[in-house]
Amino acid sequence: MKVIHNIEPIYNKDSKILILGSMPSKISRENNFYYANPTNRFWKIISNIFNVELKSHNEKKEFLLKNKIAMWDVIKSCDINGSSDASIKNVIVNDIDLIIKNSQIKNIYCTGKISHKLFIKYFPQYISITTLLPSPSSANATYSLERLIKEYEKIKKPN
Repeated sequence: MKVIHNIEPIYNKDSKILILGSMPSKISRENNFYYANPTNRFWKIISNIFNVELKSHNEKKEFLLKNKIAMWDVIKSCDINGSSDASIKNVIVNDIDLIIKNSQIKNIYCTGKISHKLFIKYFPQYISITTLLPSPSSANATYSLERLIKEYEKIKKPN
């Protein structure tokens, strides 16, 4: 099914870190916010790393901006079955340069192999500041929450 990304990027001129997913899950698209599926561990990871409790979408957005973290997804539109990254075809990418040129991005973190692969393919000029992080999706059963937290600590202490 053809899906168009419907969530605005989160960033401002002070953003130094960019977190990129592939395409929001069906639940995230329905909720119009990043990592909104309650089984996705992204916000649990962030809460642990920064020792904060973030409940509402507004709290999460304010937290990101306060901590100079931008968030978006690589894919603008694609064919996808439900939320399965493995089914993604016919990709059109977002204009990631929009954020990079209007902020102070120094580090880019891709949350999963698909976002990383596509980002490097379409934006190879940023490979030196790009890091692959494991997917926080509950479908990524090889990573426990504790292991994900350890991997994602890079966000708090970028190069």
